[in-house]
Amino acid sequence: MLEPERTPPARSTWRWAVIAASVAVLLLLFGYTAGWLAPHRLTPQRIVDALQRNAGLHPGYRRNHAKGICVTGYFDSSGNASAYSRAIVFAPGRTPVVGRFAIPGGNPGAPDGGTPVRSLALRFDLANGQQWRTGMNNSPVFPVATPQSFYEQLVASRPDPATGHPDPLKLAAFYAAHPETGAFRAWAKETTPSSSYVTESYYGLDAFYLIDAGGKRHAVRWSAVPEAAAGASEMASATAPDVLAGDLQQRLANGPLRWRLMLTLAAPGDPTNDATRAWPPDRHIIDAGTLVIEHVQPQDNGPCRDINYDPTVLPDGIVVSDDPLLAARSAAYANSYLRRTSEHAGVPGATRVERQP
Repeated sequence: MLEPERTPPARSTWRWAVIAASVAVLLLLFGYTAGWLAPHRLTPQRIVDALQRNAGLHPGYRRNHAKGICVTGYFDSSGNASAYSRAIVFAPGRTPVVGRFAIPGGNPGAPDGGTPVRSLALRFDLANGQQWRTGMNNSPVFPVATPQSFYEQLVASRPDPATGHPDPLKLAAFYAAHPETGAFRAWAKETTPSSSYVTESYYGLDAFYLIDAGGKRHAVRWSAVPEAAAGASEMASATAPDVLAGDLQQRLANGPLRWRLMLTLAAPGDPTNDATRAWPPDRHIIDAGTLVIEHVQPQDNGPCRDINYDPTVLPDGIVVSDDPLLAARSAAYANSYLRRTSEHAGVPGATRVERQP
């Protein structure tokens, strides 16, 4: 019988050294990603921690846009966008949608009139099993252009324990250091908190690329423009508790609600990496179809509750741009999702149970 071939000692030692080095590199990369080896590096955890410090801990709820309501319906594509994207959501026909209206902040009991910002998140469930998720705000631009600036804004706007409000000097210093916030601040100054989600336009803010059948890329931003106009000028008082949910339920009792999904194509030179800068209004706009909302449910047990509206979850035919906010949003949303879905009624201070989907 032949003896099995033995690996020479030197070769065996070298092999184990290579394996050990590979494992060490992976651990270092993992530690760096988690922020352990670079304590001053911005991580998703630091962003979500900052959101949580500002609003307080509300177990089971999103760390931002905590107060919201679930809606369901469908998107009725016009087919007009199919020449620019091979995504089947733009082919003529209907796609089911699960959405969520919300206001910003991590307090699920915040008054509706405390901020002019309203948001709409959507998940399109395509016939081929793919999904398109998007989160939109009623502001036409975002306050800041980078994740680091967003974190710095959170730190500057942290409420002072003595007053319960942000320190105006810290906010002023932040704005002075970040002139790119000017467009958003001008919008916020001119905009009163509306009493209806239904009369608002919602903007995707970040740029993406549509990919057509030939593989050509088309830079795009999208928005949802309401068909309803009645009550658009009505303002929610600063202490109004739940006027938005009540208005939505009342309007849906009279029938479905509709928005036009508009795709704005960039011209050469339009920025795709800066959500603080609006594109000129003369850009080519495609009416891609109609978003129809038919039903509403509380978020505690509604279909939107366990959805992570990660804007980088995209179907074939849409891809992310070079906007740095997209990767940061995806990572922070994942961190928030893991926190809230791991919390339960046994946690001190917990107010409800969140289940995994």
